[in-house]
Amino acid sequence: MTEDSADICLLCHRPLGRRVEKHHLVPKSLGGREVVLLHAICHRKIHSLYSERELKHNFHSIEKLRDEAEIRSFCQWLRGKPADFYKRTEQNRRGK
Repeated sequence: MTEDSADICLLCHRPLGRRVEKHHLVPKSLGGREVVLLHAICHRKIHSLYSERELKHNFHSIEKLRDEAEIRSFCQWLRGKPADFYKRTEQNRRGK
């Protein structure tokens, strides 16, 4: 985690608010250690779409996550919303 990224969500690029969560780029249960700070809603969206194995093997970087169409659409939807905006994320794992 870099110092200059500590004030923005690396997924949606909006300023962080009061509720900040740490996302392990590779799930902790699968040996991951590197974390990034995200809004709670952004963190929940990632985990609603991808299993831990998918995160480890396919989406182990912010860039890979941001390249996904569903994540791009989600970030577009969030644009302009306040930093502490939160709406419950529905489970939406593909293929489940």
